[in-house]
Amino acid sequence: MASRAEICDNPPNEKAPAKPPDDRTMTRVLLTAFEPYGLWPDNSSWLTLKELTQDLPVQPQITTRLYPVDFAKVRDRLTQDLARDYDFALHLGQAPGEAEIRLETVGLNVRDVPPSNGTHQGTFGPVVDGGPLAYQSDWPAAALAQRLRAAGMPARVSHHAGTYVCNATLYLSHYLAERMALRTRVGFVHLPLETSQIIARGESKPSLPAAMMATAIRELLGAIEELEEAEPVARRAEIGG
Repeated sequence: MASRAEICDNPPNEKAPAKPPDDRTMTRVLLTAFEPYGLWPDNSSWLTLKELTQDLPVQPQITTRLYPVDFAKVRDRLTQDLARDYDFALHLGQAPGEAEIRLETVGLNVRDVPPSNGTHQGTFGPVVDGGPLAYQSDWPAAALAQRLRAAGMPARVSHHAGTYVCNATLYLSHYLAERMALRTRVGFVHLPLETSQIIARGESKPSLPAAMMATAIRELLGAIEELEEAEPVARRAEIGG
């Protein structure tokens, strides 16, 4: 079967489309990355996703998106994209200073913007007013991290995705999937900086080449396909609801 993917980095601003027919012949995955932000003119998540599209796996069927690093815009984009009722939403984000690929397990109902020049920006609050305290992703993060390590890639499980837009994306994906009665499972992967970013800035920070990170995401996509074949009905565990 030929590889199929929908590649889109700037979809039109439109109302959420109607759910597509329930075609279970192929697992459908929404795969997202983020735009540059702050001091970084590139984002390792997008560099990794671009690298991945050079050699997409045959399965699952992948739709890619590039999201802005903005709380309100991300919520709007997720509302539109998740309405297509994917089997799985896999989000990629950048984690400067991180040396390993982090498989996130928990999205918190907390939002904050990192301090700028040591000054807090006074944006602390919930991702969703009145929403559950947190959501836990039901993917087997520990087994997947071990799978990546066995393939020669540094990886670990993380139980804290931060309080910035990455965490909000993880939390909102669970929240919207629940409220919209979707079957969509959710995972989030934090990636180290890409090696070219370090070279460009002349900084000494941990990094990985895009080719290795793309290989890791390809491995995770294969695991998602296996997971959906074994257990096609999405289940979500809500904490503190």
